[in-house]
Amino acid sequence: MQIDPRGPRFAALLTTVVLAVALITGSGALLAVQTVVFALGAFLGLQYSPYGWLFRVAVRPRLDPPRELEDVRPPRFAQGVGFGFGTIGTVGYLLGADWLGQAATALALAAAFLNAAFGYCLGCEMYLLLHRTRIRLTQG
Repeated sequence: MQIDPRGPRFAALLTTVVLAVALITGSGALLAVQTVVFALGAFLGLQYSPYGWLFRVAVRPRLDPPRELEDVRPPRFAQGVGFGFGTIGTVGYLLGADWLGQAATALALAAAFLNAAFGYCLGCEMYLLLHRTRIRLTQG
């Protein structure tokens, strides 16, 4: 499946704002909400994420068609990575290990900011590296 690459970047912008607020306020509840957003994108598909829906309904109709499309698998994998960090952070906050919640939130925030500001998706790059490694290993 191919997607408009501006959608994940828009989602990264919203994610950056949510994670920044969660980090500044120390809100484990807000991090948990963002973790649910990550889960929807990773496990059900980007089209089921609230940010993906918002892009499709409110932003995309106002833009010119994309010059090119991209494979959905790397951004979806990136949502899974975000889900992992969000889960670790949420558990940290719930167990009273605020340092763990803050560290996991900060790492997810850094990745989201890189995508939102510069179009560099760390999770996507991880996906591509793992994919190439798997191909090399299976080819001998």
